[in-house]
Amino acid sequence: MSSKIVVLISGGGTNLQAIIDACADNNYPAEVVGVISNKEDVYGLTRAQNADIANLALSHKAFDSREDYDQALIKKIDAFDADLIVLAGFMRILTPDFVQHYQGKLLNIHPSLLPKYQGLNTHQRAIDAGDDVHGVSVHFVTEELDGGPVILQAKVPVFEGDNSDDLAARVHEQEHRIYPLVVKWFAEKRLNMQGDNAVLDGNVLPISGYAAD
Repeated sequence: MSSKIVVLISGGGTNLQAIIDACADNNYPAEVVGVISNKEDVYGLTRAQNADIANLALSHKAFDSREDYDQALIKKIDAFDADLIVLAGFMRILTPDFVQHYQGKLLNIHPSLLPKYQGLNTHQRAIDAGDDVHGVSVHFVTEELDGGPVILQAKVPVFEGDNSDDLAARVHEQEHRIYPLVVKWFAEKRLNMQGDNAVLDGNVLPISGYAAD
């Protein structure tokens, strides 16, 4: 039986599409059962519609507080009876209550080699720092922003003369490869979170995740 995934988005949904495409393989052990956006009229919702996946917009602007919004979001997610919640460009800082409600089944992808460059503008920050390697991390979500245990990273080179768009395009290509893979591990029950650690096939992963150099 396939694991049921709800994907949270705020924009175009390219990582959502990568996961939808992976789920189209009959051997893939998961399916996207719902897509929720905190913004209306984003292309990610169209991607869900095109794939006949239930979708809705729940605007944060309709709520008086972050806590009220997250409680409403929890109700929407729980209606799908999801096994896994995937953040795919969901541009909201989550409340502790939300994170605790889904502890151990909440994944995020962040465009840097965590713990470097938590937060925004990661590509420009890597360029400004003179880094010759940049990348992307998939991690479990905890109450610390971009601070949960890393599961898998992919590295890309930073070339002389790169601008943030050049680097973002290189990173996005890797995002679309590693996010469906981590979702697959979770759906196969090979991956879980124990305490402050990501555990794959019974092994505690190092700070940079699986297959770290």
